[in-house]
Amino acid sequence: MEESKLVVIRWNSLTIPDEQMLRELMEQEGLQPYRWWNYPGDIYLPHTHPYFKALYVVNGSITFELASGELLELTAGDRLDLPAGIVHAAKAGVNGVICLEATR
Repeated sequence: MEESKLVVIRWNSLTIPDEQMLRELMEQEGLQPYRWWNYPGDIYLPHTHPYFKALYVVNGSITFELASGELLELTAGDRLDLPAGIVHAAKAGVNGVICLEATR
């Protein structure tokens, strides 16, 4: 994956992936994913990271808001590649969210 631009990859299979499948996809790229979760409606205020981050939604949903106002809703199987320095906020969906995340 290119690490200089934001990329959203939508899960395009009828079969919803499980956590182990997504973990294996990340590990095949040399990433070391860790799991995190949020309750419904939990909010992250606008912030940045000094590193590239790859994130898969395992269950539930999360909406990222970019500084431009663009909203990116991710659901099970969707992936976000977020370059360092991109301002973003996030809000967990109505059923909360479980994610796998890794940095490079």
